Formats: sequence, structure tokens, C-alpha cells
Amino acid sequence: MMWLYIIIGITIVGAMVWLIRHQRSLRLRAYLMEEAMRNHDFTFRLPTNGMLPGERAMQETLNHLGETIRQQINQNEVESWERLTRVLTHEIMNATAPIASISQSMLGRDDVKGTPLEEGIHAIHATSQHLNAFVDSYRKMSQLQQTDIKEIVLADIIRDIRQLYPDITWDAYVADDIIVCADPNMLRQIIINLVKNAIEAGAQHIGIEVSDNHLYISNDGQPIPAEARQSIFVPFFTTKRTGNGIGLSLSRRMMIQQGGSLNLTDHPLSGYHTTFSISFAEK
Repeated sequence: MMWLYIIIGITIVGAMVWLIRHQRSLRLRAYLMEEAMRNHDFTFRLPTNGMLPGERAMQETLNHLGETIRQQINQNEVESWERLTRVLTHEIMNATAPIASISQSMLGRDDVKGTPLEEGIHAIHATSQHLNAFVDSYRKMSQLQQTDIKEIVLADIIRDIRQLYPDITWDAYVADDIIVCADPNMLRQIIINLVKNAIEAGAQHIGIEVSDNHLYISNDGQPIPAEARQSIFVPFFTTKRTGNGIGLSLSRRMMIQQGGSLNLTDHPLSGYHTTFSISFAEK
């Protein structure tokens, strides 16, 4: 009988310890979710393994809810920028077209040729033409092609891109059995754009990591200024003297169009100054 009481006591104590740890774990998850929602970060994923059926169902539902909210936010962002850029390009084209036409006519006048006015009018004409060409090129690039999403071997994409940049030191191990759902051409273009930006920022090392359906691309180039981090995906925003502010905004749109996302992480991976995160659509 004594052994029975001892076993019951040990069982009760064990159950209480498990319950206390479990409650502590739940409070931690709730805190992390609250922080993620406060920061508008819906890329979080709650664990679903090793749980009771009811708890696992709740975690899966919360993960699905977070993913749905993330996709809706991304879609709203894309639609807002599309409307804005459509209006801006229309207004810019309408404003610069007559300037280019009138300046071209002025350059053909005999009383302008060979005078100090000719150089100034020529500068006006050239600037208006360059602006028209820039807006037109952005309009064409922003009209994304239809996606061709399929299951692809991520390691193949990374190997192809590494061959394009042999002078860069790569820390990239991606297992051959990692399969993601993406448009291979779009994904290749996005990664190349991130690598080119890193090289232009003076990067010598590129790091590639994969975890939980996310691809992390890091570099040791010049860090992105704190005041610019919230704006790097805004169309036409750039921190480079010769940049046009198109690459990152288009890259993000391409990932959203595939059901994924492209984000700048708050904390770069160890040993690097900047880390971008690409999340893929669920299989």
C-alpha cells in the first residue's frame, strides 16, 4: 500500500511540474505572438509537434490565421502601390510629353541655334526624354508576367547563381532534398537582385540558410541605415546615388504574387550586417 501512495504522489508531482512548464510555455508563445502582431509581423509559426490533439489543432489554426492575415496585408500593399504608381506615371507622362515636344520644336528654330538658349533648351529636352524613358521602363517592368509556380529543388537555383559571382565568398549549404513552391525564373531574378545589391554595398561574403520554409540571404556589405529600413520596399526609394529604387519593390511584388513574401529581418544572422528573408507558399 505504501508503494501505491508513493507512486500516486510521484505521479501528481510529475503532473504538476508538467502543467507548470506547459503554462509557462503557453505564456511565452502568447507574448511572442503579441509582439509579432504589434510589429505587423505575421510570419511567425507556432510549433505543432508533440502536442495534445486539441492544442495542436489550436496552434495550426493560429498559424493559418497568421498566414491569411499576412497574405491579405501583402496584397493590400501591392494594390495600394500599384494604384499610386499608375497615377504617378500617368501624371508624369502627361507633364513631360509637351515639354519634350515644345523643346524639340524650339531646338529647330533658327533664332535659337547657336545662341546661349540652345544649350539650356537641349538640357530641358534631354531631361524630359530621360524621365519619360524611366517612367515607361518602370511601367513595363511593373507589369509582371503570369507566375509558373512549381515544386523546385532550391539547391539547383542557388548553385546556378553562385556560378554567376565566383569572386564572392559564399557560405551556402542547401540540402538537395529541400523542395519549395515558387516560380523558378522569378525566384532566380529576386535572389540575383539581392546579391547585386549586396555587392554594390561592398559585400565580400554572402550567406544562405534555409529554415521552416524560409530562405535567409545575408551579406557583410554596408548596413542599411536605420532610418531607411522601413522604406526600402517603397517604389523609387533608394539609398544609392545611382539607384532607381525599383529592384526591391519589384522583388517583393514578385514574391507576393507567388503567395510568399520578401522582408528585411530586424536582426541579421551572426557574422553579417544585413539579412533578407524569403518565405515560400505552403506546399
